[in-house]
Amino acid sequence: MTDPRLDRLAEVIVHHSLRLTSGETVLIEAFDVPEAVPGTLIRAAAAVGARPLVSVKQNAVLRELYRAAPVQAIALAGEVERFRMEQVQAYVGIRGSHNITELSDVPADRLDAYQRHWWKPVHLEVRVPRTRWVVLRYPSPAMAQQAEMSSEAFTDFFFRVCTLDYGRMLAATAALRARMERTDRVHLTGPGTDLTFSIRGIPAVPCGGRRNLPDGECFTAPVRESVEGIITFNAPTIYQGVPFTGVRLTFRQGRVVEATADKQERLNAVLDSDPGARFLGEFSLAFNPYILQPMRDVLFDEKIAGSLHLALGNAYQEADNGNRSAVHWDLVLVQRPEWGGGEVAFDGEVIRKGGIFVVPDLVSLNPEHLA
Repeated sequence: MTDPRLDRLAEVIVHHSLRLTSGETVLIEAFDVPEAVPGTLIRAAAAVGARPLVSVKQNAVLRELYRAAPVQAIALAGEVERFRMEQVQAYVGIRGSHNITELSDVPADRLDAYQRHWWKPVHLEVRVPRTRWVVLRYPSPAMAQQAEMSSEAFTDFFFRVCTLDYGRMLAATAALRARMERTDRVHLTGPGTDLTFSIRGIPAVPCGGRRNLPDGECFTAPVRESVEGIITFNAPTIYQGVPFTGVRLTFRQGRVVEATADKQERLNAVLDSDPGARFLGEFSLAFNPYILQPMRDVLFDEKIAGSLHLALGNAYQEADNGNRSAVHWDLVLVQRPEWGGGEVAFDGEVIRKGGIFVVPDLVSLNPEHLA
């Protein structure tokens, strides 16, 4: 018997996130999840008359492919997957996790080949701009361990954060979107952070379960060359299977000119992937009321209540500052008092302090109103 919470999650994905209709094709891409997960999504999609197309993958197998296959084989896989993505109107990517660092020993140049020949042409050039898409995780003991929770507690947490009232959240983000779209200068301050940039003329995109589950952010992008100063990210992160802590970046005229972390050589290898990797492609404020601690999973960590994140590399088409890169790496700064505090100011007015929105039009995004 299927867990009824999984049925509810599939309803959220099909009806709220993807808004599937009869005759549309949806690609269901499942990584390391129980067979009940794609099975439930297939039934939910078929129930509205959509045509499910399914791909089941394993990260341990992909690791061998990335490590051993010739670059020509990676490029061919990218061409095949791009063709498939061009045939669909919607996409759901759902990932479990047996080992969050499965790809950590794949050489950087091999992962760079995957990014350039597979990820970028399939996902950044087709899936993101041309389909209605949503990506999410699925609970596993490995993820529970990341979150320092029991498997049962983490599973309960997962379904709670992924099936909250996202319609209400979307309505509450309207005021933040309006504020961001009339703002020129952003100033971020906190321990090890004093960063300024412009977001003038770049659209803001509210997110309430339409692209990610869990969700809870509103993003835009800095004007590419406007970023100046220093930022220190206090949430641990994983990129290309490699864990990092203490990432600190210094910007001049929009470009990262100095970068430090616990794995500084690997950090700079990512930054040197292509010219756009040293520029920012996204700025976002987050407000999911149930996500309070980082767990080295970006889909959760970038939604932490009272946090913000900046993404190195490629900008999304919906909030485009013109930066192009095979990299898109979200780095998270939590500004609640127990994490050191901090402020976000728009055009000289502090709009969030210590992770709490302090201006009247935005207080509906504070945890007590969304939980």
